[in-house]
Amino acid sequence: MKRVMTGALIAAVVGVGGVGAGGAAVAQASDPAQGQSTRQDCRTYSSVTECGQPKLTEKQRACVDSAVQQGMTDRRAVVECSAFG
Repeated sequence: MKRVMTGALIAAVVGVGGVGAGGAAVAQASDPAQGQSTRQDCRTYSSVTECGQPKLTEKQRACVDSAVQQGMTDRRAVVECSAFG
């Protein structure tokens, strides 16, 4: 429980201080063979970038649930709990 609270405190401090321009990012990769671009679901919080849906341990999932209950968005909680949890 102490680690969850520490993670929430880190998130609260980062939320007050800001995380750059907007806090989230969507990466765009191009496929030169087909001349098309594809969008990847990426986001960056607390200097950590995650793309797609990471596999979370039970402990990290509990961290996400707790952070969401405290008001953090699910997408941000997933990134922060997988990085710091």
